[in-house]
Amino acid sequence: MPSTGDRVLLVEDDPEISDLIARQTLKSVGYQVDVVSDSASAIKMALHSPPDLIIANINLPGLSTKDLLVALVSQGVDTPLVIIANKGQEHDIIQAFRLGAADYILWPARDAEVLSVVERVFARVRSARENQRLDTQVREINEQLQRKVRELTAIIHLGKAVISITDQQILLQKIVDSAAQVANTSIAWLLIRERENKTFLLSAQRGLPDAWARKMNMPLDDGISALVALSGETLAMEGDPLSKFRIAALGKSVCVVPIKVHLEVIGMLIVVRKEATTFTAAEQALLEAVADYASISLVNTRLFRALNESAQAAKEAQKRQYVVLENIRHAVDEEVRAAIQPIDLLFTEMPGPLTNDQKQALQTTRAALQRLARAVESTTPPLPVGRKTK
Repeated sequence: MPSTGDRVLLVEDDPEISDLIARQTLKSVGYQVDVVSDSASAIKMALHSPPDLIIANINLPGLSTKDLLVALVSQGVDTPLVIIANKGQEHDIIQAFRLGAADYILWPARDAEVLSVVERVFARVRSARENQRLDTQVREINEQLQRKVRELTAIIHLGKAVISITDQQILLQKIVDSAAQVANTSIAWLLIRERENKTFLLSAQRGLPDAWARKMNMPLDDGISALVALSGETLAMEGDPLSKFRIAALGKSVCVVPIKVHLEVIGMLIVVRKEATTFTAAEQALLEAVADYASISLVNTRLFRALNESAQAAKEAQKRQYVVLENIRHAVDEEVRAAIQPIDLLFTEMPGPLTNDQKQALQTTRAALQRLARAVESTTPPLPVGRKTK
């Protein structure tokens, strides 16, 4: 038997029927029952405080129960209505069902019959409410799953971008867009620390107003990022505490995530919501994952720059080495020629005749000088690309 305290509104002008239904039947098993004698009063009460069930006699004076049904539907009151009809009023019962009646009690009826109809209607109402609750719950779960899929998809795409995109500015914009997507907001930006003076510069943005966006590649003081730069910890804030910071001009909820390398803050990722909704722990974790990808990207960029600088330095060193060795080769070549020339002159015997020993000594010396010239020539390094021989 019910003891839930469900409210029933009885619309009946016959005191005996009212007493049997309200006091003897429904109140005795735990229902709360209000009784009015006409449709106008029923409409007024239903609009002020909608009951869980309405029971109305189809033979009411003045506004009929059919008018009551039409009035309730037009006012958006979806309370189920049970009609009381006499035997022989089957046609009126059918019309009432067409207008939205939930069930009927054929009078005269015993209290058990009345209670059976009421409980049957309440069972349908509770079943419908439970189905509605389950439908709502399923929709919410589906929305959550779809959002998780979108978030994970954004993270996966960002991971692929980090290893495939070589243009740093395009990659930084991809990071900002991914942060805005996982945070479900339209405003986000990225600050990266300048290597020389450790100032944080605006490096990419999405949704910033023009006055802020014009600060691209310049320092941007939003009033709150400096705190994260010092603490190295994610900071989420919303509502009144945010109002004293300059960033409050953009929205009522903010999350700032540090981008770190070996505990050193090298950048910050900032997302802002216009409404004061809290960034959940799951959303902060996703933003931190985006920040990790940003860190990987920045480290890769620095390594790539360092490798380029090292390669350039090695190329310059190779050029310098070539110049030095080439100068040595030319110097040795000139010295060898200068040494061979008087030997060749002696071989002509114009200065005077040579003995066999002298000739042998000069030949040995000339051959040694020629070997030296060939050895120096063979040690000259390969000609650097872009350098022409003289």
